Amino acid sequence: MFLSIKELEEREIRFAVDFAPGQIEFDENEIRQLTTLRAVGAAELLNEALGEIRVHGHVVVELETYCDRCLDPIPLLVDSDFDLSFRQVPEAVDCHHHEVELDESESEMGFYEGAGMELGEVIREHILLSMPMRQICKESCLGICPHCGQNRNEGACRCEVRLRDERWAALAKLRSALDGGTD
Repeated sequence: MFLSIKELEEREIRFAVDFAPGQIEFDENEIRQLTTLRAVGAAELLNEALGEIRVHGHVVVELETYCDRCLDPIPLLVDSDFDLSFRQVPEAVDCHHHEVELDESESEMGFYEGAGMELGEVIREHILLSMPMRQICKESCLGICPHCGQNRNEGACRCEVRLRDERWAALAKLRSALDGGTD
């Protein structure tokens, strides 16, 4: 669904739309959409001169992502309200080749180019921003062994890891000499 500036100049756009898995592109290696995504809300033009659009509503979807510790798939339910503001990038600014200074009020705002924006991109942005920074299947997750790759939640690995800090090597030699042995 395209949110057109011309249409928003005339009226608020209300939406109740479903996105089937695959319609919104998430990073398929990291996030997979399991259920139909339901978005209900409205878009309105707040400032015609700046092309400022407010999109607000509610979104519900079940996703699958991967535990950052053990890499097992885990479900993630997103059931949340959103209230996002966007401003049109001025035509005179080529933001692909020049830095643009933002004032404090613009730090919480998204930007778009052209005659409007896709609702799917707005929803995608909200979902990605609402996800926790770290995905953990359970607090007690032991993760994978960094040496052999064994999922330590499924069983212990047989790696005998002997950590040795080379900064202490001279002291270890001294200790070994005092003990009469070798290290």
